[in-house]
Amino acid sequence: MAKVILEFDAIEEALEARTAIDGSKWKSLVWDLDQKLRNTTKYGSSVIEAKDKPATEVEILIAEQYREIIQELINDYGLNLE
Repeated sequence: MAKVILEFDAIEEALEARTAIDGSKWKSLVWDLDQKLRNTTKYGSSVIEAKDKPATEVEILIAEQYREIIQELINDYGLNLE
């Protein structure tokens, strides 16, 4: 198994170290956001209203657009949510 070692100056590079450590949390956050939007586009579940309310057509269109934006940004940064 390969190892990757990241070294940071504890004080001067604290923000960079925290960003590196939290990378998987950020990935999970974007994944969860995309899944919430997917529930709106695929199943018509509203994000705005209570969970048992259906999404409006406008809400579905906006969710689709935001999912496209997320995918474009993921591709632009050379990332992968899978």
